[in-house]
Amino acid sequence: MKKFKTIAAVFASCLLVLSLYLFWPGKPVKVSIPEGAGAGQAAAELKREGVIISATWFRILVKVTGTGKRIMPGEYALRERMSAEEALWKLIHSTYVSSVRVVLPEGWRMEQIAERLEANGVTPSAQFLELARAQKLEGYLFPSTYHLKKNMPPQEVINLLKSEFDRQIGPLFSKGVPQGLDERKAVIIASIVEREAVDDNERPLIAAVYINRYRKRMPLEADPTTQYALGYWKKALTYKDLKFKSPYNTYVVGGLPPGPICNPGYSSIAAALSPANLDALYFVADRKGKHIFNASFEDHKKAKWRVEQAAREAEQQ
Repeated sequence: MKKFKTIAAVFASCLLVLSLYLFWPGKPVKVSIPEGAGAGQAAAELKREGVIISATWFRILVKVTGTGKRIMPGEYALRERMSAEEALWKLIHSTYVSSVRVVLPEGWRMEQIAERLEANGVTPSAQFLELARAQKLEGYLFPSTYHLKKNMPPQEVINLLKSEFDRQIGPLFSKGVPQGLDERKAVIIASIVEREAVDDNERPLIAAVYINRYRKRMPLEADPTTQYALGYWKKALTYKDLKFKSPYNTYVVGGLPPGPICNPGYSSIAAALSPANLDALYFVADRKGKHIFNASFEDHKKAKWRVEQAAREAEQQ
């Protein structure tokens, strides 16, 4: 009986200590996850600062959940004696200490991204652009809302944007690409779709038109490629603009441009990888936010005439 009481007392003491460890809030602590750190290094940092009990269990948890690429570098506000599950959730969903919220919209070219990053004090525009151009990353700087530190090295920012592209788009690529395309060509098509589409539901339709034209070796004749060639997003293109000599201007060169013309979002890339089952080769904006699609040039000309006629009548009212 005495032995039983001793065992019970020890068990109760252990349970009390464990309860205090798990449920009593630990003191706040800042943990810095360095650039390029994997799950192992992140686990070691968390263990060293007393945030988690077991670095091994944290690594297993990351592997099981497949969240390794979602752990971003930065300084995090955590506390001691957190569970590995809670610590991982914080690293994936929390914003950095002293971070700045930066929104990078779909369809921006890298110059626009660089300007916004510099305007928010994140990284110098010129250095960012130099590195992004050298690495041919137009199209791969994933548009999203980021929480970034100020005065970050430009390559660190580039790595974050590219890793987010890999995380979001990698699973789409794993399902394959349409016949005649590869991953880069799909991103090029997606970048054109991004600049053309207004209605989300039309993205697969627009993608189908450009893929159909590409397969038939027809000029794409996509206005956004001319805009990109001109160096800015000019709204009202002239016939002179359409003749502007550039490998990116699909009115003067055949096939696809040599690279993406902007940084497309998830929906546009998904549309390029899964285009609509459509035989259309032409489309025209109806000036109401949508497009009219046709397989024959004659029907396309009629659709354009009807749109222009409707516009003239509206002006006269």
